[in-house]
Amino acid sequence: MTNEFLPINKEDLLKRNIAQLDFVIISGDAYVDHPSFGAAIIGRVLESQGFSVGIIPQPSWESADDFKLLGKPKYAFLITGGNIDSMVNHYTVSKKRRHDDSYSPGGQGHKRPDRATIVYANRAKEAYKDVPIILGGIEASLRRLAHYDYWDNKVRRSILLDSKADLLVYGMGEKQIVEIAEGLKSGLLIEHLTYIKGTVFKTSDPSSVYQGKFLPSFKDVSSDKSAYAKSFKLQYRNTDPISADTLIEQYNKNTYVVQNPPAPPMTTDELDSIYLLPFTKTCHPIYEKDGGVPAIKEVKFSLVSSRGCFGGCSFCALTFHQGRIIQNRSKEAIVNEAKAMVGMSDFKGYIHDVGGPTANFRKQACQKQTKHGVCTDKQCLYPKPCKNLKASHSDYSELLKELRDIQGVKKVFIRSGIRYDYLLKDTDDTFFKELCEHHVSGQLKVAPEHISPKVLSKMGKPKREVYEKFADKFYKVNRQIGKEQYLVPYLMSSHPGSDLDAAIELAEYLRDIGHTPEQVQDFYPTPGTLSTCMYYTEIDPRTMDEVYVPKAPHEKAMQRALIQYKNPKNYHLVLKALKKANRTDLIGFHKKALIKPRKPVKL
Repeated sequence: MTNEFLPINKEDLLKRNIAQLDFVIISGDAYVDHPSFGAAIIGRVLESQGFSVGIIPQPSWESADDFKLLGKPKYAFLITGGNIDSMVNHYTVSKKRRHDDSYSPGGQGHKRPDRATIVYANRAKEAYKDVPIILGGIEASLRRLAHYDYWDNKVRRSILLDSKADLLVYGMGEKQIVEIAEGLKSGLLIEHLTYIKGTVFKTSDPSSVYQGKFLPSFKDVSSDKSAYAKSFKLQYRNTDPISADTLIEQYNKNTYVVQNPPAPPMTTDELDSIYLLPFTKTCHPIYEKDGGVPAIKEVKFSLVSSRGCFGGCSFCALTFHQGRIIQNRSKEAIVNEAKAMVGMSDFKGYIHDVGGPTANFRKQACQKQTKHGVCTDKQCLYPKPCKNLKASHSDYSELLKELRDIQGVKKVFIRSGIRYDYLLKDTDDTFFKELCEHHVSGQLKVAPEHISPKVLSKMGKPKREVYEKFADKFYKVNRQIGKEQYLVPYLMSSHPGSDLDAAIELAEYLRDIGHTPEQVQDFYPTPGTLSTCMYYTEIDPRTMDEVYVPKAPHEKAMQRALIQYKNPKNYHLVLKALKKANRTDLIGFHKKALIKPRKPVKL
């Protein structure tokens, strides 16, 4: 029997003989029934626990009509903006409107509103005033407390308040949603579900919160950048399920937002059980006329092996969403999923990825984390690998070998990113050799991001010398196995700490190694990251030291142009940057020059 999609209309409810759904999911994404999509996971998890669930994907937000399509849910509306923050989905870093959306049918844009979670929640409340509203997904997770909003260029309130929702689930959400559903089923009111880890609620009485720790008030963080930095540091120290405190944020004398500690990490068995749920692994047939949903293409033949990341990159929000403790699936479960994949009619023999936030993190960073949680004031890899870090790729190597040996599999790629400083820490070169021999197809993308020490220190990335050591070893191993393969470094411009001198230093490095980047990522101040806090406050919350932040569009354009200084279109920007930085020594016909002088053009 083929797996069925979750109900999306009244006809589906009639077929299943469902008079009233327990939960209705409202999603900013098209409905793709695959475990890479949060709405699908939450729906399947609830279904597995005996609850009836329907989904309304990308409803029209012009009125409340679409929010009534599946009738009044018995327990709650579950609302998510989608797999990506709706503002990031809609706007480039220069705040220009994007025209496409890979999470919509046919890649069409404008299928969801700006600030989708807030808009959907308000429409759902308009449709059925007495139905509880529960928020989840990345947009809600990273906006759960007061946060700097790049698009409004101000500090916004917790999304829980602006959405008028009753409860917010942060993190991946499977454990929380089952506990919430069971509580509601038992007769508890939504306002009594204040005890669930991994949730945020509002209260008028902070004295009822057991051992809560107060953050600076919203009034303070919205008017004082140093208070914002201090608040962020407290939040940053409280992202571990074992060591975290309950946090309280005051808005006025009658309104407080309370963040419970994170939900405990999934065990291997629990994570395996999630991916065994009866997903159809494809988009709903209603999108066939549009050519499907583009976002499924890259993940359909990819395998998730882990969650969490202890890499600690400052510009990444994973610390606030998935946490730093690695949760891994068993090799057996992943191999069985791959074997089932081979039997799919459109599988061509290529597994696109085997990984997670960081592909080569399959185990917790150290034994201490199991009992005591992650360190609150230290990173596992920055500024150098911790002495307690256990770097091993043996489990990952075994998994990849088993996948390569499956009949019908031609190639297994690794595309979710390799943390090269962790790879170098491993004294066993087995994985390094197998990576080059079996899992790279000509080019390996890695992310040094920059080479200037003052920028790398703000990024939480390893020193330039570490990348160079990795690059040397990569090319050496490829020579040994008789392959000609290349590294493609990802680079970021205009990150906090980067001035024109740092950008020129990076340009000179690229000149010396003979690399011309095809793409450059401008730093994007998204909610929930350490780098965004630095961008807004111009303070490093870890030290409270001042940080230089390039904010002017023209300077950001110059920094980006310097990385691609060979592009003729960038000539005038590079020229201005070199003159402004007093580096005209890099203009000329000599080997070290970035650009050649041009004769002035008469207008």
